[in-house]
Amino acid sequence: MSRLLAAGLGLFLILLTPFQTFAQDGEPSPEWQATLQEAKGQTVYFHAWGGEPRINAFIAWAGREVERDFGVRVVHVKVSDTASVVSQVLTEKSVGKTSGGAVDLIWINGENFASMKENDLLAAPGWAQTLPNWRYVDVENKPTVVIDFTVPTEGRESPWGMAKLVFMHDSARLQTPPATLEELLAFAKDNPGRFAYPQPPNFHGTTFLKQVLVETIADRDLLSKPVSEADFDGATAPLFAYLDALNPVLWRQGKAFPKDAAHLRRLLADGELDIAFSFNPGDAAAAIANGELPPSVRSFVLDGGTIGNTHFVAIPFNSSSQEGAKVFADFLLSPMAQARKRDPEIWGDPTVLNVAGLPANEKALFETQDLGPAALSPQDLGPVLPEPHPSWVSALENAWTARYGAR
Repeated sequence: MSRLLAAGLGLFLILLTPFQTFAQDGEPSPEWQATLQEAKGQTVYFHAWGGEPRINAFIAWAGREVERDFGVRVVHVKVSDTASVVSQVLTEKSVGKTSGGAVDLIWINGENFASMKENDLLAAPGWAQTLPNWRYVDVENKPTVVIDFTVPTEGRESPWGMAKLVFMHDSARLQTPPATLEELLAFAKDNPGRFAYPQPPNFHGTTFLKQVLVETIADRDLLSKPVSEADFDGATAPLFAYLDALNPVLWRQGKAFPKDAAHLRRLLADGELDIAFSFNPGDAAAAIANGELPPSVRSFVLDGGTIGNTHFVAIPFNSSSQEGAKVFADFLLSPMAQARKRDPEIWGDPTVLNVAGLPANEKALFETQDLGPAALSPQDLGPVLPEPHPSWVSALENAWTARYGAR
């Protein structure tokens, strides 16, 4: 079956599949019926990263679907730094604004979720598991849907996509990519200027630091605990030894860094770099489908695994439209939305659902998708390396900036 035909069939099945929020017995629960009734007419201000046009288009589509089917209006408030949204909610709490908050739903994970949880800025625990489509979430095989950077979610955030560090190369220029960090360093030394990573605190740049840290640290158990000044220097010494060796042979001699993952893709497409990376396993396929990368680009991972996690949506404690936020979060978990999001021509973001356990017509939405030759199979993606405790993020970024950032 051709890729175009498969995509068309998948879209046809999506259009035939109604979005339903039913309880296990096949009928909407009274509690969910009440939520739907309360949500009708509400406006949900969804604060979410706005740096990727494909993602923005998916959110706009989801908003239109929810408004049509449930009478809930979704406004995408595009943000560049989720931490600023957390600060906004914290400020509202500090002045006693316990209702009528400006943020109804937030795209979040990692240190920002940990900060909101620690400061009691989130809606009551357990709401995520009350969503009708939660029954499809693959908790058994995807444990990060309930553990966020080592921090239990307690149902305070709802998963809507999986992430994993995946590298990409243009096979027309580089046929055999490096398989380990040591081989990556050797490649960079033999081909100066052909590799780069975004400048931390950009999320993708920090993720690269964490990948090197996880692979080089002597005691990985330290990463599951809060960072402490007493062991930070010793624990990160191998990381910075690696970066010291890599820095002079980076793109622009390590004196300037790409802005973000999209910038990395452009440099790869323009032939300035031979290797780029993303935190979305479907990114290369999606970029090829959208004409951003040549068809010769392929994905690869490092031996031993790469960093991976789940991304979520969370409701602040003082959301003005908590019911509407739940309805939108539930829609994002629906097989219809998850299948569309996974399509490389739409976004290419992996699903949080247990596809094998879906009803036949909804399973077909996924089985008819052609992810393209640039995407890796679940088996080829290799093992997932767990994220360090959230406290390591700012410590790593500060240490990196002190060492390489002041130019």
